[in-house]
Amino acid sequence: MSETGTQRRTRGGGRAGAAKRRGSAAIEQMPWRLPVNTDRPTEPLTPEGVEAIHDGAMRILEEIGIDFLNPEALEILREAGCKIEGEKVFMGRDFVMEMIAKAPSQFNIAARNPAHDITIGGNHILFGNVSSPPNYFDMEIGKKVSGTREQCQNLLKLTQYFNCIHFAGGYPVEPVDIHASVRHLDVLYDKLTLTDKVMHAYSLGKERVEDVMEMVKIAHGVTEEEFVQSPRMYTNINSTSPLKHDFPMIDGCLRCIRRGQAVVVTPFTLAGAMAPVTMAGAVAQSIAEALCAIALFQYVAPGCACVIGTFTSNVDMKSGAPAFGTPEYMRSTQMTGQMARFYGLPMRSSGVCAANVPDGQAMWETSNSLWAAVQSGTHMVYHAAGWLEGGLIASPEKFIMDCEVLQMIQRYFEPEIVATGPEDIALDAIRSVGSDGHFFGIEHTQKRYATAFYQPFVSDWKNFEAWEASGGVWTAERAHLKFKEILAEFEAPAFDEGRRDELAAFVARRKEEGGAPTDF
Repeated sequence: MSETGTQRRTRGGGRAGAAKRRGSAAIEQMPWRLPVNTDRPTEPLTPEGVEAIHDGAMRILEEIGIDFLNPEALEILREAGCKIEGEKVFMGRDFVMEMIAKAPSQFNIAARNPAHDITIGGNHILFGNVSSPPNYFDMEIGKKVSGTREQCQNLLKLTQYFNCIHFAGGYPVEPVDIHASVRHLDVLYDKLTLTDKVMHAYSLGKERVEDVMEMVKIAHGVTEEEFVQSPRMYTNINSTSPLKHDFPMIDGCLRCIRRGQAVVVTPFTLAGAMAPVTMAGAVAQSIAEALCAIALFQYVAPGCACVIGTFTSNVDMKSGAPAFGTPEYMRSTQMTGQMARFYGLPMRSSGVCAANVPDGQAMWETSNSLWAAVQSGTHMVYHAAGWLEGGLIASPEKFIMDCEVLQMIQRYFEPEIVATGPEDIALDAIRSVGSDGHFFGIEHTQKRYATAFYQPFVSDWKNFEAWEASGGVWTAERAHLKFKEILAEFEAPAFDEGRRDELAAFVARRKEEGGAPTDF
């Protein structure tokens, strides 16, 4: 299991790998990098506001309590000195803050391919694929359908292909044509062979978490001792808002942290439905729901890698449907970022929308949420590409359109845009042109024109007449054509043959054993 790839033959690579270095036939994309957010975060809260939300969160934990439906967690927290009444846990603020202080503000997660290792925290902002929709939409099918393994595989290919996608989240669409008891085995096999980026495990029953950890260990070719030394994967859980943590998600996180893997705790607090209608109240509740779980994990495994997540938005008060990319969503994300810095924790937010198809609404809502991630100092952006209908649909066209926005955000952070050296101020160029010329043909421009500005792969910058003459193709249609081109040229990344065989054997054995129960 611990043999290195240089000791065994490998298969794969090809154009998908080459795209990281020199672009590809389908698109010329920016190289792989871990973007650094160089902007000061937007901080809408005054110091008094930060203290008010902190105090509100602490009073929720001290006076109202959080239900933990996991008996093991209850016993651990009882041992830690917390007050327990049935399944309700009351935590004192001194205990919470002592535990939170043990969590690292930055940590690394190793990928199967070391070139795709990631750093969570600091000033990094990293983007992940759409995760967990049960349905799929593309321009060719033209309607919402239940997800399949082939569609899941195709979205995983996009996850690998795009350099602006840094980690592989949950299933990019649920392949409901695979039985739930073995779905995790097939999808993780696909994820580990079609991508070489950082992996995720669902905390839905011990078998799924344990199986994924074993499969990641096999794919990385490491021993158990090596596996537990530092994160090679992560899990994300949601609290059951309001004020509740369920059994399987806490169980999965406990299993992960005991073996050195990272956890993300993301309350799903929709203001007006599962949280107060006021954003300060919704954020305070979200903070309380996240911190109590992180405190538990730090008590069990001091220093374990934890991320505080936010999924605080509002509902449409006319219909009760979730709304995303709203002004309230943006402010709650910024507020949570401010609180995450107060607690010294890395933060996760999301790229989300409520739109049903890859249209203008989809892009302005998603763009709002992505820029809120930038403004908040988010470190992990879930669902950054491909999300529709409040997370019920995954779309390859939307995935590609979102990646255009992600590349623009990455370009926005490049230091040469704001460089101020003599050649950047360009007085000689300005002097040579004067007041009656232009800058197109001068040497200063000619030296820089190829790389001076962002070059899109989906946006069309032709004027209307030229666009119409070239076929009048709308944005989502162009994205669909790019999707087909990417699939046609995609080749899976290199993978050690011995590990691939061992992985396939593990999947076969676990299927024979029945996989995982479906009642969690």
